[in-house]
Amino acid sequence: MSNTMKKFVISALLFSLIGGGAYAQKKASAHGYPIDPVPFTSVKLTDSFWGQRLKASREVTIPLAFSKCEETGRYKNFEMAAHPSENNKVTGYSFDDTDVYKTIEGASYLLQTYPDKKLKKYIDSVLVIVAAAQEPDGYLYTSRTMNPKHPHEWAGSKRWEKVEELSHEFYNLGHMVEGAIAHYQATGQRNFLDIAIRYADCVCREIGDKPGQQVRVPGHQIAEMALAKLYLVTGDQKYLDQAKFFLDKRGYTSRRDEYSQAHKPVIEQDEAVGHAVRAAYMYSGMADVAALKNDTGYIAAMDRLWDDVVHRNMYITGGIGSSRDNEGFTEDYDLPNLDAYCETCASVGMVLWNQRMNQLTGDSKYIDVLERSLYNGALAGISLGGDRFFYVNPLESKGDHHRQEWYGCACCPSQLSRFLPSIGNYIYASSDDALWVNLYIGNTGQIRIGETDILLTQETDYPWDGSVKLTISTSQPLEKEIRLRIPDWCKTYDLSINGKRINVPKEKGYAVIKDWKSQDVIALDMDMPVEIVAADPHVKENFDKRAIQRGPLVYCMEEIDNPVYFDQIQLSPSTTFQTAFASDILNGIKTIKTNGRAQSATFIPYYAWDNRKAGKMRVWIPYNE
Repeated sequence: MSNTMKKFVISALLFSLIGGGAYAQKKASAHGYPIDPVPFTSVKLTDSFWGQRLKASREVTIPLAFSKCEETGRYKNFEMAAHPSENNKVTGYSFDDTDVYKTIEGASYLLQTYPDKKLKKYIDSVLVIVAAAQEPDGYLYTSRTMNPKHPHEWAGSKRWEKVEELSHEFYNLGHMVEGAIAHYQATGQRNFLDIAIRYADCVCREIGDKPGQQVRVPGHQIAEMALAKLYLVTGDQKYLDQAKFFLDKRGYTSRRDEYSQAHKPVIEQDEAVGHAVRAAYMYSGMADVAALKNDTGYIAAMDRLWDDVVHRNMYITGGIGSSRDNEGFTEDYDLPNLDAYCETCASVGMVLWNQRMNQLTGDSKYIDVLERSLYNGALAGISLGGDRFFYVNPLESKGDHHRQEWYGCACCPSQLSRFLPSIGNYIYASSDDALWVNLYIGNTGQIRIGETDILLTQETDYPWDGSVKLTISTSQPLEKEIRLRIPDWCKTYDLSINGKRINVPKEKGYAVIKDWKSQDVIALDMDMPVEIVAADPHVKENFDKRAIQRGPLVYCMEEIDNPVYFDQIQLSPSTTFQTAFASDILNGIKTIKTNGRAQSATFIPYYAWDNRKAGKMRVWIPYNE
């Protein structure tokens, strides 16, 4: 084995905790999932499309997020909490601490792939401030600690009093744990991890149904999946039990409304209701606990909820949560365009949940939704330069909706700070019998399965082109299938090995290749035509309208490209399309131009809108039969 490969093997074992790797091997697949994602630390992206995004994240987004934490008083809150006083003025939101935790998480992912001593030193300086704010028993919530007699108006008069409403104490814990684990993975240091463990221990001591404990559930979910991850890292059963407690007590405490999915026990839920981000996080936590506890009741509930979300409450962009009033769901098929909410965080939540559903089932339909949410809903939330953000992602604009540098409620910018650097998590997966290729992104991946070292090289110009070339080299024969996802948008494709066309069975949306050997070159060529897409007929908003889609990308029409006839443009059965790669705009995109009954039009990918001159935008276009 080469020195490079030896280093890789060590890194893969150390950093595979996201997929349960290191502890899974020690504890007989304690993660519970039959399919493990290959961690991003094992994947080096060579892809120009995603390479631009990661470069912007590294050079712009995360430095910006740290600077905003400083400018907006996020760090100051910790400093005041270290020195409590009635004179400390409590401002902002009760969850502002999480912007610090999320940004550290994203920066830690960067450290795992782009070592940076200066960045590491900066994070350590921030953690000194965070540690000083922690109370002796582990409690860490600056909105109360900085001024115990006059805490944040959402916090309540004592600990946990308003945690089911707006205090966000458990939400803060969740993001703290996620960030701490990422930092531990990146550095091997326990300074942040120990802070998170002390707070988690505080919660486990004080929250439960034993004598002297309080029965409380999170008002805003995320602690559930964070505690499940903490269990994998530490091996301490109490964290997993606490995650399950939070889920099982939902519907049994004083709060029983739909807004936070507390209207009924989770295993009885069958319709998506309430706040969309909270819902997606809860479903992700349910998946983790279901896998670890083998809870079939959870799985049955998630099947029902997924069907309701995807088939009756999801936008073509993979966005969810149509209403501004509750930042979430209303009635089925209520999917307005101009007034669509579609919070960026909710699209990221769809990525998290659908990956977990795929890990449980091996069904490609979940990756289809993940891909839709990723390329359209999530990516639209951040500018091409990485310095401006959407909180809300409508599917139509009158020219008055624009990205901002930051928000008072900054959950979406900091969410993207932590999400994008780990994009490599979603490309490959492995199971007892197969290697799974889920996303088509240029990369080299190095994986160790048992005693076998595997080098995967993926070459593609996706999402602009449907051709993919995959080369697999192994240190010794590997008796595993190769499963290539055939996306739901792909109607026809060719598959070959070393230039020879092959026909293989398709199972749950994957082409299953059983006969292959080391250094084979597998070529997948997917036809990627422009499609005119109709909405479900129950969606009244889009009656007599159509959308344009090509491959995984939803397209939109922007006024800057169609300044004269924007409001008159229509599609029809006779409309034809021309595609061309425009290297000089929007970091290089494939445009779609139309010719039909009405005036010709130019379409760009939805994720790229509002990156140039302000103007109108539309996804759903009038359609004339």
